[in-house]
Amino acid sequence: MPGHTECLAHVTDADRDTYLAGLAPGSSVDHRGTTFTQALLAALLGACHDPTTGHPRLGAARFGAATFEGVADFGAVTFDGDADFGTATFKGDATFTAATFEGGAGLRYATFMTHARFGSATFNRGVLFRSATFNGFANFRSATFKDTSSFRLATFKHHITFAEATFERGSFQSTTFEDDADFTSATFERGADFGSTIFEGDADFGSVTFERAVNLGPLVCAERIVLSGAIFGRPVTLSFAARHLECRRTRWLSTAEIRLRYTTVDFAHAVFEYPLTIAAETDPFPLPLLQPMAESLFATAPDASVRMASLRGVDAAHLVLSDVDLSECLFTGTVHLDQVRLEGACSFASVPSGRHWRGRRPVRFTQRRTLAEEHHWRARQPAAVPGWNGAAAGAGHVGPLQLAPVYRALRKAFEDGKHEPGAADFYYGEMEMRRHADDIPRSERGLLTAYWALSGYGLRASRALGWLAACMMVTIVLMMGFGLPQDDPKQRATATVPAGGGEVTFEIDKPDPRNPTGNRFTGKRFEKALKVTLNSVVFRSSGQDLTTTGTYIEMTSRLTEPILLGLAILAVRNRVKR
Repeated sequence: MPGHTECLAHVTDADRDTYLAGLAPGSSVDHRGTTFTQALLAALLGACHDPTTGHPRLGAARFGAATFEGVADFGAVTFDGDADFGTATFKGDATFTAATFEGGAGLRYATFMTHARFGSATFNRGVLFRSATFNGFANFRSATFKDTSSFRLATFKHHITFAEATFERGSFQSTTFEDDADFTSATFERGADFGSTIFEGDADFGSVTFERAVNLGPLVCAERIVLSGAIFGRPVTLSFAARHLECRRTRWLSTAEIRLRYTTVDFAHAVFEYPLTIAAETDPFPLPLLQPMAESLFATAPDASVRMASLRGVDAAHLVLSDVDLSECLFTGTVHLDQVRLEGACSFASVPSGRHWRGRRPVRFTQRRTLAEEHHWRARQPAAVPGWNGAAAGAGHVGPLQLAPVYRALRKAFEDGKHEPGAADFYYGEMEMRRHADDIPRSERGLLTAYWALSGYGLRASRALGWLAACMMVTIVLMMGFGLPQDDPKQRATATVPAGGGEVTFEIDKPDPRNPTGNRFTGKRFEKALKVTLNSVVFRSSGQDLTTTGTYIEMTSRLTEPILLGLAILAVRNRVKR
């Protein structure tokens, strides 16, 4: 205390009263290292009570290394000069609700043992909380930081809220949040730095406005990062290692790149008019000194893959997805899905593998790329086989009518990307949805069913070749049994010799083929039937003498078997085309 060798807590009562009586609103105080009880702090602030505002007002306030034993109530206090609480210890609740800091505010290395309340506080100059430790709940709701605010290396051990706070520039670099962090509806006017930040609970940035440059990452979040309703006004790169990222109705007003690890992303109804990339990062994010960012919070995770949960309501015209797992993604309602760019190893769900039984009939599915919503629809069917994934809560119910346009759009996206085999899978899905839709005539459904059964919509060569082999065998058997005559008819010449000599006229005749009798299935007849059938496959006539029945069998064979051969060739082409 000025003029004494003791601090305010240890001077005599008379000296303390004299000192306090000499204080006035706006007086500067220096009580570094002092231990304050709740009563002593109240007496100090009461001595600086400003009758015009009804609240205490201090000039420069130096409380560095001070210890506050009870409740430290700085509520509604105005600090006209710099306020220094560096290395201070708050053993009870610390309340700065509605306080105003006209100068700089320093709480570097401060320790808050229980609750810290800065709700509606106003910091008109820079504020420094570097390496501060908050052991209890921290409340900065509606606080205003009019200059740079730094929480670098700070530690929040319990829930913290910055809801509705306003930051000129906010730095949370290398900060650790051991519980949930709430930044709902906060505003970062000129910059936000969350590099190397660790969130061990949820990080809620819902409805936050980032008006200028933003450095959100690389950061680690063990649970959920919420950016729903947030607004990004400038180009931004987001680098997260998080279990969940929620970007519902988020707005990007410029280009953006989102690089993720371990994350499931909900992008429903997000709005962006410029290129936006969502990519999976294969290696841990590098820190400024090039060392990898620690990811111990994900030690039990099977891999670092990125999964997309929903793109419903998104205009995908400017969307780029790279190395993203789309096996559980909901696509229905996505606009301009045919313009989405899929790069790298973007994977989709597949049909159930192995052999299944539908009643007494065996069922086996050929592997192809499918949508999660087709899984959901098929799982709802009464005769669904095991392996189709059911819908999670909130996924909604869609059917073939809604899924056919989605498959069609993704097919075009793959075709534009010169990925024809992938486009073929989505063409198969589109035709499946058309075949099962309720709005097609029965005749069209029958045609599509035949197309599916014969060749898998021109995409299953093995199926077409199987039918071709079956048709050829049937043709051979029918030819041997009914089509080939008993013997090949021989030509005969008949002549009439005039009585008086002269020219002789010959008439060449050939008897009609006789239907076979006796043993019809011999090696020689098989060879003839095989030649007839093979010529039919390539749409040629064998020239073999046939019975009337055999002629019709050959005509039918020459119509059906080339079609099946063509479907098999088409299916192979669709799988190897680039």
